[in-house]
Amino acid sequence: MPTADQFLALQLQLQPYKKILAQAADVILDENVSKYPIFIIHQQELNMGVSLIEAGDKMKWSVNASTLEEFVSKELIFMEKAQDFISSYKDPEEHLCLFVLSELGAQFIFMPR
Repeated sequence: MPTADQFLALQLQLQPYKKILAQAADVILDENVSKYPIFIIHQQELNMGVSLIEAGDKMKWSVNASTLEEFVSKELIFMEKAQDFISSYKDPEEHLCLFVLSELGAQFIFMPR
């Protein structure tokens, strides 16, 4: 589990991404792709979701857009745990669901829009 300082540092690093992520979340919701958009924040090669942002000179993190349904189909969230995830999922109109893959491990974080 990340410390409060690590979480704040991550939030600062992701601040420039918020507008793009919010727009992508709106498209996923508005197009009825899923009620549960998930953004995978990573720094390595990843074969999941749709690439939104590639890390480069200005951006430290790459971002892929995914959904709860994809996480279940790839068994990152087991079908029997999907309801628990839905229960803890915050309103996507107000929060962005991030699945962060970092040196701290992998964790879900809900960041206010």
